[in-house]
Amino acid sequence: METRDGLPGVSLVPTDSKARQEKMSAQDGCLSLIKYLLFVFNLFFFVLGSLIFCFGIWILIDKTSFVSFVGLSFMPLQIWSKALAISGILTMGLALLGCVGALKEFRCLLGLYFGTLLLLFATQITLGILISTQWVQLERKVKDVVQKTIQNYRAHPEETAAEESWDYVQFQLRCCGWNSPQDWFHIPSLKRNESEVPHVPCSCYNSSATNDSAIFDMISFPQFSRLGSPAPPRHNADICVVPANSYIYREGCEWSLQKWLHNNLISIVGICLGVGLLELSFMALSIFLCRNLDHIYDRLARYR
Repeated sequence: METRDGLPGVSLVPTDSKARQEKMSAQDGCLSLIKYLLFVFNLFFFVLGSLIFCFGIWILIDKTSFVSFVGLSFMPLQIWSKALAISGILTMGLALLGCVGALKEFRCLLGLYFGTLLLLFATQITLGILISTQWVQLERKVKDVVQKTIQNYRAHPEETAAEESWDYVQFQLRCCGWNSPQDWFHIPSLKRNESEVPHVPCSCYNSSATNDSAIFDMISFPQFSRLGSPAPPRHNADICVVPANSYIYREGCEWSLQKWLHNNLISIVGICLGVGLLELSFMALSIFLCRNLDHIYDRLARYR
C-alpha cells in the first residue's frame, strides 16, 4: 500500500476521522453512564417500593402487634396499611419502567417513564399552589371536620375510625379539643348523670403531670389498649373518660398543630424540594437518553 508520499507499507488515517471516532467514543461513554445511573437509581427505588409494599401487607396481616406498638386502633391502622401498600405498588411500577427502559433502551418505556414523572411533578406543584393559596379555606375545612368528629363522638359505635384517629392526634400532640378542652364539655356521650363535672376523653389525660399510676391504669380504651385484640363497640357508659378538673392537657390542638408545622416547616420544605429535584433529575436523564438513542441506532446501522 502506498501513501500520499509514495512510501510503501505505511497508512495514514485522516486526522478528522480520528477526532470523529474519539468524539463518538466519548458520547457513547456518556450515554452508557447515564443509562446505568438511571438503572441503578430506579433499582434502588424499586427495592424501596417493595419494602413499603411488604410493610403495608405485614401491617394488614399482623395488626395485633402494630396496635400494641403504635397505639393506633384497628380501623385507622388498616387505612394506613392500605395506603402504604398502594404507594409501594406505584413506586415499584414507576421504578420498573425506568429500569427496563434504561437497560433495554426502549424509547416507548423511557417516554412513558418521563411522562409519568412529569405528571407527578405537575400534580405536586399544583397541590403546593392550592395549599398555599387556599390555606384559610383548608384550615376552616379541617376545623369543621374535627368539630363534627367531636360532636358525634361515640354516637355510632360501629363507625369510630375518625374518632379514634382524633384520639390518637390528641394523645400524640398532647392537646385536648380543637380550640380548648371546653369543646368536649357538652358532648352527650361524655356526660355522666352522677356528676356535674364535665368529662373529656382519656386521650386528653396528661399522664406526665402526675405520678399516680392508679389513675393511669384506669385509662383503657381501644386505640391505646395493649391487649392485642379488637374491642367490641362500646356503649356510652363504657367510654373511657376523665373529669375535666383532673390532669388533662389544657391546650387546644389547633395551636399544637400550628406549632408543629412551624417547628417542622424547614424539614417539610426541604423534603418537598429534594423530591422535586430528584424527579427533575430523573426526567432530564430519561429524556436525554431517549433523544440520543436515534444517534446510536444510526451509527450501528452504518457500521453494519
